[in-house]
Amino acid sequence: MRSRSTLGAVAVLTGALAATGLALAPGAYAVSPGTATATYDCGSWGGGSATLTATQTGTAATITITSAVKTPISVGKDTISSTLTLAKAGGGTRVFTGTKNPAIPANTSVTMGPLSGTVASGDSLNSYFAGTALKMVIFGVTVNCDALTSQTPGPFVFS
Repeated sequence: MRSRSTLGAVAVLTGALAATGLALAPGAYAVSPGTATATYDCGSWGGGSATLTATQTGTAATITITSAVKTPISVGKDTISSTLTLAKAGGGTRVFTGTKNPAIPANTSVTMGPLSGTVASGDSLNSYFAGTALKMVIFGVTVNCDALTSQTPGPFVFS
């Protein structure tokens, strides 16, 4: 009989510890919306609508961009150096950078990212209009893109 009560006590204690662990686990971070679109003008390289997808883990955030800009020749994996600048509500900017991209066949839309940056809880980030919003360096050629629209459905808000 004693072994049954010991097993019962162990089961209750194990359940209590598991519940405590869940209660003390760090909260999940989220960015909303997870995906937005904005229009960019990249001069002689073209332009159009780009899709931005954001993720967040603590103060680290990433953004992946699929742009309307097409490369005239094939581009190898992880060969585009990209910088995305977003305007922070209330002033300032947040910058996302990286040299991550899939291999891109000729005449295909350019995808960059994930580009990495740092955010703070409550940051609201949207299209940047005070200069170059997106800069890509492809084969040593710099492509500067200006934002023409704010993000739709709205800015990225980080928790």
